[in-house]
Parts: sequence; structure tokens; C-alpha cells
Amino acid sequence: MTLSPMKTRSFRTLLAAAVLTAVSGVATAQQTQLNPQAKRITDEAIHADLESYEATQGRIQALNDGGRPIRDYHLSKAQCWLDVSFHEYTRNDRSAFPQEALTESEKLIVDMENGVSPIPTDTALVNNAKYLRADLWQRLKVIHGTPGFACAAQKVACGEVELVHAGNEFNQQQWRHSKPYIQIAEDLVNEAETAARLCGVADPSGPVAPAPAPGPLIANVLFEFDRDGYKDIRTYSLESVDRALATISSEQRELAGVTLVGHADRMQGNGFDYNQALSERRAKTVRELLIGRGVAADKIRYEYRGDTQQVQQCDGVKPRAALLECLLPNRRVEVRFELGR
Repeated sequence: MTLSPMKTRSFRTLLAAAVLTAVSGVATAQQTQLNPQAKRITDEAIHADLESYEATQGRIQALNDGGRPIRDYHLSKAQCWLDVSFHEYTRNDRSAFPQEALTESEKLIVDMENGVSPIPTDTALVNNAKYLRADLWQRLKVIHGTPGFACAAQKVACGEVELVHAGNEFNQQQWRHSKPYIQIAEDLVNEAETAARLCGVADPSGPVAPAPAPGPLIANVLFEFDRDGYKDIRTYSLESVDRALATISSEQRELAGVTLVGHADRMQGNGFDYNQALSERRAKTVRELLIGRGVAADKIRYEYRGDTQQVQQCDGVKPRAALLECLLPNRRVEVRFELGR
């Protein structure tokens, strides 16, 4: 993990900010206030805000210098909140998001500076961000409860923040603008699951938790609207399947079994039976795809849920083409690779 997206700052600036913090004895979570949006039009106002970001970065640096490891969940989360706040500030986001994300970073910093324990792990939907991708939130939640969390904490923390970031973008500019951040979150979830699964391998940076029982590898194969054939699969979504198979091979894991769960989006109105059948056909297509990639047929089972488990609602998205694209994560076959020891 890098400590900041603002990599050009000098060590002297960071050190000075850290010293200032130590002298002042911070006691409140909302000490740092950016200039109101209407005032961010002068060099002086912008310079003052950048100094606020630098000072906050210095406090994170000071916590690390004081012995809190980079991979610590709360330090990572404070950094990621700071990063997304600064990212949106530099993109001229005039909403409350930059301030509220910065405040979330500072809340965590204050708790760490004051030795609070335990520090809450909840993730605020700042600026009323849309709750997107319940499936990704659930996967992150599961990692929190595993022994491997010690190794995955950094990825988990940043995955949670990126999901909020995506939800904020969805509210402001709909699916097209939230999609890149959802992809970042998906990648972080996959990386977190891998880190948790491999936890226990010797690491020169310090002791880690014992290796947990291997959890499943999860991939999602996505289909075009109202389609179920091999040629109707979004090609890039097959990369997650191939990565999972490559991981199993490289880690020399036993593939205990594969569960496929077919899904459809909420379109087709009254078509419960139609969507059930559509989701079954999609699951069968992915079954044949896996067999073609060398997975034994007797290790694959499938089920189908139709449109009963939507992971993305897309309420209010228009026109129809944008709605269908937004609903893409619902047109999926979830592939769960169950691993033996």
C-alpha cells in the first residue's frame, strides 16, 4: 500500500505536519474543514485546502512512524478515505463528498491517536451514497470474520471505501461514472479473498495469523440482456474464471467441487418462469464452459434463482439502454470454486 496519492510531497512537509499534530493534541474528529464549495475559486482557498490534506496525510504518516503497521485495517481505511476525498476534490466535485470522506478519515485518525479500542469497523455511506453491489459488501463482511483477515485487512478497508465512492458517483452521474470504481472494488474483493486464503505464509514484515481453512474462489460470468449462450458472455468476465483456475493450479490446491448459481435481471416484467428458465440455461452454459476448461463434470453442480437475488437495483436509471447496462451484474452465473486443503 502507498501512503498517499499525493506522492510528490516532500518528507520535510510530512514531518512538519506530524510535528504540528503532536504539539496541538488533536481531540475532535472534525478539526479539518475544507473551504465551502463556493469559495474554491481562488488560489488562496485551494492552497489552504491542499495544506489541510497534507496535514491529514502527515497524521497518518505519524501513526505509521509510531508503530501502527501499514496493513492495519483502520490505518488503511483512513488512508483510503483520504485518497477518495482528494481524488474527488481534484475532479472539482462540488458536493459534500470530499468533506465527508475527509471527516471519516479524520475520525479514524483521532481514534488511533487517542488509543481507542475497539475502533468501529462500520462504513458510512457518506453524502447519501447509493448502496451498490450487495454481493461485494457481503463478501467483504465474511472476510472480517476469518483468521485470514489479518492479511486481508488493507484490501478489505479500501474495498469498502471504493464501494461508497462508486455509490456517490452513481447518485451524481449514474452507472457510467460509477462503473470504474465498482471495478476497483471488485478487484480489491478478489485480492482480499486471496490474501485471506494465503494467510499464514511467512512474511518478513511481521507475524500473521495461522492459515485458515481455504475458502471458495468466486467468479461471476456476465451475460448480455435476454441471452444465455457462450457467445453472449461478456468476454472480460471470463477473465475472473481463468484467474481462479490459474490460482488453484499455482497454489496446488485440490478442487473439491464447483457450484454454479444462475441469475437473471429484473426485466421481462411478469416473467418469473421465463427468468427462472433463462437463469438455468445460463448455468448450463457455464457448466459446459468449465468442462471445456478441464474441470471434471462430476465436480460441477448448478442451481438457478431467476430474478430473485438482484445485486444491483438501478432505480430511476434511464434511458432503457443505460438501465440494461446498469443491470448487467444481475445477469450472472456465480461460480464458486470450493477448495480442499
